[in-house]
Amino acid sequence: MAVEIDSETLSLRREIARARRRGWMLFLRRLGAHRSFRVGFALFSLIVLLAVFADLIAPYDPNKNDYRSLLAAPSMQHWFGTDGFGRDILSRVIHGTRVSLGIGISVVVMTGVFGVFLGMLAGYVRWLDNALMRIMDGLMAFPGVLLAIALAAALGPSALNAVIALTITFTPRTARVVRSSVLVIRELPYVEAAMAVGAGHARIIFRYILANALSPLIVQLTFVFAVSILAEAILSFLGVGPPPPAPSLGNIIAEGRNYLQDASWIAFFPGMAIAAAVLGLNLMGDGLRDITDPRLSAKRDAG
Repeated sequence: MAVEIDSETLSLRREIARARRRGWMLFLRRLGAHRSFRVGFALFSLIVLLAVFADLIAPYDPNKNDYRSLLAAPSMQHWFGTDGFGRDILSRVIHGTRVSLGIGISVVVMTGVFGVFLGMLAGYVRWLDNALMRIMDGLMAFPGVLLAIALAAALGPSALNAVIALTITFTPRTARVVRSSVLVIRELPYVEAAMAVGAGHARIIFRYILANALSPLIVQLTFVFAVSILAEAILSFLGVGPPPPAPSLGNIIAEGRNYLQDASWIAFFPGMAIAAAVLGLNLMGDGLRDITDPRLSAKRDAG
């Protein structure tokens, strides 16, 4: 009898594994068929490749001064022109993309960790919910960019301080998204069944609740990534982000604001890089939202 039960259990596990694989394949096919996601993924992948292989792709040293080519217009020698120190704008934009993406990824990771922790704690532990959410509401009462600027100015200009300031700014919104998902999921029958059979809190949180709250969390973090790149550019433009001479997209634009009439390319090309990165991430986020939201999926299938 014991051998028969083990055989049935093994067969059930195999069927569950096959169902999961089919679910992932269906999810990937839907993403591939979503036009906005495809365009956003292609655009953002190009930017990521430029950032990863910046040392190989950039034609010049981004910090090397060439006083014979001051404020040179775009040409075959300098595709994006040069700045007031003769530095190649294309090389600085490529390396600046690496810095901006690095800060954005760091903010996404830190925001995801703290947002999941606080949101899960508030949604699962009822007596902590009110206190934690009032703190989050207090942080959200400040306009996000202004709060980030104030924190970065207080901490001092550096890449690390920019990450800390943006993490504090975006964590409350992520925590609220996670909390709302947890409040719904913890009342579902399979979670109540797990509680009834004596499953531990850690097992319930990670296997049943968090695993089913990943979809809205991933969509939220995609938009956090996009806003982080834009906010980092704002901080760098105001002088409270990564300090020069290390290039970031924001401080390249800040350096070009004094030459807008005579050498507009200094600010134009890094601005276009920011726009492309944010557009790609927003299109990807829209695609993920459309695929993971059951209501939108049902409307699309019905149409």
